[in-house]
Amino acid sequence: MALLKFRRDEGPVAGSLSPEVETFLKDYSIEVMPRTAEKIDDFRAILPEGTRVYIAHIEGTPINDMVATAKRLNAQGFPVMPHFPARIIKDRATLEDWIARYQGEADVRQALLLAGGVDRPHGDFESSIQLMETGAFDKAGFKRLHVAGHPEGNKDIDPDGGMRNVEAALHWKQGFCERTDAKMAIATQFAFEAGPIIAWADALKKAGVNLPIHIGIAGPAKLQTLIKFSIACGVGPSLRVLQRRAKDVTKLLLPFEPVEVISDLAAHKAQNPDFNVTHVHFFPLGGIKTSAHWAIENGGSSAVPANAA
Repeated sequence: MALLKFRRDEGPVAGSLSPEVETFLKDYSIEVMPRTAEKIDDFRAILPEGTRVYIAHIEGTPINDMVATAKRLNAQGFPVMPHFPARIIKDRATLEDWIARYQGEADVRQALLLAGGVDRPHGDFESSIQLMETGAFDKAGFKRLHVAGHPEGNKDIDPDGGMRNVEAALHWKQGFCERTDAKMAIATQFAFEAGPIIAWADALKKAGVNLPIHIGIAGPAKLQTLIKFSIACGVGPSLRVLQRRAKDVTKLLLPFEPVEVISDLAAHKAQNPDFNVTHVHFFPLGGIKTSAHWAIENGGSSAVPANAA
């Protein structure tokens, strides 16, 4: 395992990363919300030029704030990928209005489609498949659509703890990709252990789902913060990594950093070039600046290639 070199008191040592990790972190993406983006004066000061930035649309966030954030980020040179959570979109007219506003005001041409984290739909849509079936994104010229993935399952979709419905949905999306000109990829929930991620990705590929995977990674944060978000987001078996860490009182006050999971995935990718995890997507649970600084120190760099999924 190609672990990075860390100093206990100062965090990662600049320039000490492994070449495998540096390659794996190239062209990473990061997620923001309008309220967290407001705290950053200029994203150009903390992110490499061209970094793809997802904008999470949490229930209750006005579309005006979402579009304004997208416009600002795009003006600073960052390709923006806003969330379209199906269950908070009232109807097709609302969907088309959001698309038109993102396109017309912020020059957005890509989106992450997901069901959304609410139990009951606010209107006509319940799933990302229904959003795709409208044809509204194709009509508006959106050429890049990402969809959600869950390496450890999703209890909202598979209440029994299995993966049957999640996998069926991904098969449908694979077919959509093949019959349209959309560039598609899977952006996943975060996990803390490489084993479940590798097993899930390999199983998808064996089952015929060949979409590139952008693996979700929780950026450095306090252990208590990560545990809270993990439970809320339904993180599965890899939560044991945090639970083991919590038993070590000498580490309770230190930020938890994604050293092991990224190192293991990077080593696996180096040994298996066809492994379908192609990018890292950071959830900055400990703050945008903290995650961005950690990623850059460990090799994250450069713009997203124009033809990247």
